[in-house]
Amino acid sequence: MKNSALLLVDIQNDFCTGGALAVNESDIVIQTANQLIHDFKQSKNPIIASLDWHPADHLSFAENSGTVEGEIGTLNGLPQVWWPVHCVQNSYGATFHPELNQTLINHIIYKGQNRLIDSYSAFFDNDHEYQTGLHTLLQTLNIKHLYILGIATDYCVKFTVLDALLLGYQVSVIIDGCRGVNIQDDDSEKALEEMQAKGAILINSAHWLNRNNQ
Repeated sequence: MKNSALLLVDIQNDFCTGGALAVNESDIVIQTANQLIHDFKQSKNPIIASLDWHPADHLSFAENSGTVEGEIGTLNGLPQVWWPVHCVQNSYGATFHPELNQTLINHIIYKGQNRLIDSYSAFFDNDHEYQTGLHTLLQTLNIKHLYILGIATDYCVKFTVLDALLLGYQVSVIIDGCRGVNIQDDDSEKALEEMQAKGAILINSAHWLNRNNQ
């Protein structure tokens, strides 16, 4: 586990049960995250978490763009799903889920702060013009291998993983610690296939924990 870090993607109230953009089985994501958080803390490897952190007037919100939730259009020249209002800065929906063991998180990365463009990846805005600071942090910490889980498999997890691979990191995706939006029923399955095809390793948390605790 040398030079490794755990990256938790967007485990926030609005993406969990009862939230504005909740995914199914978010409780399993939280449970898996807490298991990995404990293990990484024991091994003294850094734990990093991203937060979707939108201004209230963000144009990806359907009500701000005069569009229909769930449909696809264009924002700042890029394809855009029109979302319900979610993860507004300093709101309850934007905070970590209370069951997540957030006290052991070492670093927090904020994304999606530019109202003019969405930011799925924890590394970049969607146009890759603005960096969140995650890559710089990982370089400072001399991290080579990322273990990634969170919400949502088919959006923020996928684009975080793909950017990490492009930046030269080894990436393991904890598949039982991810859940998707699934606008189409197979979106998460296709996302995992794409991540694997680009070089990510897909692993199960139980197998990984058993191996590293022997």
